[in-house]
Amino acid sequence: MIIVLKPLSNQSTIDRLTRRLEELGMKPHVIVGVERTVIAATGKEQEGTQAELEGDTDVEKVLPILAPYKIASRETRKEPTVVQTGSLTIGGGTIGVIAGPCSVEGEAEILEIARLVKAAGATALRGGAFKPRTSPYAFQGMKERGLELLAAAREATGLAVVTEVMTPHHVELVARYADVLQIGARNMQNYHLLQAVGEQRKPVLLKRGPSATIEEFLLAAEYILDQGNLQVILCERGIRTFETHTRFTLPLATVPYLREKTHLPIVVDPSHGTGIASLVPSMSAASVACGADGLIIEVHQNPAKAVSDAAQTLNPAQFEATLATCRKVATALGKSM
Repeated sequence: MIIVLKPLSNQSTIDRLTRRLEELGMKPHVIVGVERTVIAATGKEQEGTQAELEGDTDVEKVLPILAPYKIASRETRKEPTVVQTGSLTIGGGTIGVIAGPCSVEGEAEILEIARLVKAAGATALRGGAFKPRTSPYAFQGMKERGLELLAAAREATGLAVVTEVMTPHHVELVARYADVLQIGARNMQNYHLLQAVGEQRKPVLLKRGPSATIEEFLLAAEYILDQGNLQVILCERGIRTFETHTRFTLPLATVPYLREKTHLPIVVDPSHGTGIASLVPSMSAASVACGADGLIIEVHQNPAKAVSDAAQTLNPAQFEATLATCRKVATALGKSM
């Protein structure tokens, strides 16, 4: 249920109501908006709870949450959520650009590409230190050394760092170095991992699983939100279909549809969504046109020599040209990049 408080409700009122909800066996989530503060209460509702709350002098109204994803729903929060950390802002009319190599390959390499993507207009650096690979014999990442190199690149450029965490026991380690914790598509339904990043207070970029429905995607986000971490960024990165002309099928209708269902910001990954570097520029522009709050793009100094995902990776000149086109689209929509 959603408990909408009367205007000008103070902290003591919020504390009193959250304590009462906990006594009733429910889990309260306080969401402060521009005009109203609401408390989203999840869990089994006891008989008479709604009537009791409706009779409270500090409560304006009590509403049911119809969506299965309670905290992520627009029923809970009408205003779009904006996620901001360091140099990266996602939402609120600002289109964030996360760019960098698929994998951290070495100190000189990550420092060089960080400077190049920043010069082109990126607002955050991506790079995998822990890499989930289909084959156990493929490059698995530089692990903690990779995290150290990402932190060094942040120190040198000021770019916020976005990197993947793969297991619950790595969460604290990755959080020491990263500004945004990425949950990869393979782990979208790793519920213990989702809860572990939810216990952190750093933004989480959650990628849609290649076979996940939108409802499953939003319920995965709900696992993070339910732990108290409200800084969740949804990422559409393509789904698996019968088509073979691209690595995945990138369904951009996801973006406006999610906009209707959730207040969470949405980014698009055209690199994984197509798997073909020549398609990334046009799909990036299309992503901005359909309302995405951000892009995450793979960029490497020499894509042919990248240790992973070479076929879908842009070189710095291609990346710069891509952002130039995207800025024109963003300007036409009254947004900034």
